[in-house]
Amino acid sequence: MNRCDVEELHFITYIENVPSILKRGILSHNISRNINFHDISESGVQELRAKKKIPGTNRSLHDYANLYFDAHNPMLSARRSENDKICVLRIKNIVLNIDGVIITDKNAARECWFKTVDEGLPLLNKDEIYATFWIYDNPIKQDKHKGIKCAEVLFPDCVHPDYIIGAYVADSIAFENLCNLSDINVIIKSELFF
Repeated sequence: MNRCDVEELHFITYIENVPSILKRGILSHNISRNINFHDISESGVQELRAKKKIPGTNRSLHDYANLYFDAHNPMLSARRSENDKICVLRIKNIVLNIDGVIITDKNAARECWFKTVDEGLPLLNKDEIYATFWIYDNPIKQDKHKGIKCAEVLFPDCVHPDYIIGAYVADSIAFENLCNLSDINVIIKSELFF
């Protein structure tokens, strides 16, 4: 995958968190512990992430804010019953130029590699990352692709609010919910959701 293949990055969150995010940025798990917010993550996954260290740094995975290359992934699929309450924040692709950014080849809770953008991006397969489907008859192939769909871009501490360019929502109810809380540019993109 090349940089030009990455039009934007994504962050999945509850709509009620957006005003705080627009003020403080997208925070690492460790920093967000001090903030009152509605956590969209799964506690079991967070327990796995808490044990991970980023190679070559003195930092934990929880010291990084995480984005996805494509929010149309198993994480968003798992939240399909909450489409009216969630949104996908759109992040400028220029964040890939920030020093200290790390990318993974799969969901970072899994066994994966951690590399700089220049090292890792060429190793990613854009067709797998941006695939619409990851369901196969072969359960091993399916599980592997599920991990790949959740490949991450990790930022030390925080993604500054200036890099947020808008939000996608699933339907008119979510659109109204978000517009009532913020003046962020909101687009209904139902095909992104499930």
